[in-house]
Amino acid sequence: MTFLEQMKKRYTVKKYNPQGNISEEKIAELKEILNLSPSSINSQPWNFTFVNNHSKVRNQLAEASYWNKDKILESSHLIVFQVLKNSDDFEKQIDGVLPEGSVNYYKNFVKPKGEEGIKYWMKHQVYLSLGVLLSACAAMGIDSTPMEGIEPGQYDDILKNEKYETLFAVALGQKDEADANQPELNPKIRLKAENVIIEA
Repeated sequence: MTFLEQMKKRYTVKKYNPQGNISEEKIAELKEILNLSPSSINSQPWNFTFVNNHSKVRNQLAEASYWNKDKILESSHLIVFQVLKNSDDFEKQIDGVLPEGSVNYYKNFVKPKGEEGIKYWMKHQVYLSLGVLLSACAAMGIDSTPMEGIEPGQYDDILKNEKYETLFAVALGQKDEADANQPELNPKIRLKAENVIIEA
């Protein structure tokens, strides 16, 4: 199956098979893939917390996830995507690591925007990694559900990752065969390619 065909089959799962566990080998591969995600100036202002279905915190996170609770409880794994909270920690992270040109880009084009502008820029980098993950899952035959419908502050309280704050989470697993959202039952609706893809 080509990657295009895999992407056509990929969809946001609404109901998981609780017995559909992902192998540790595939999870290890996903961790490596996430670690290779691109970011502006190779900034990598992120943290990815993997929560398996045996973890004590999974139930707590599910309770802080509104209508996504059942997806988390029935999935094989949950990945929580977090971003550095402040610019001081980011600057310490890149000091002596990034090349001079990258640091100068940050100092001249990002830092002058102030703390809010820096946080806005860092959050965008984390969303780049989400695209990488969802594409990798499609290629590997792993079903997924990206979720902004969570309570980030409660996630932060549960995970206690002091330098980072939660943006969103992704459930991973195997779809329930009765999931009504799969394309065979609920065809994908996308804007026509000619309306969104322009040649200049």
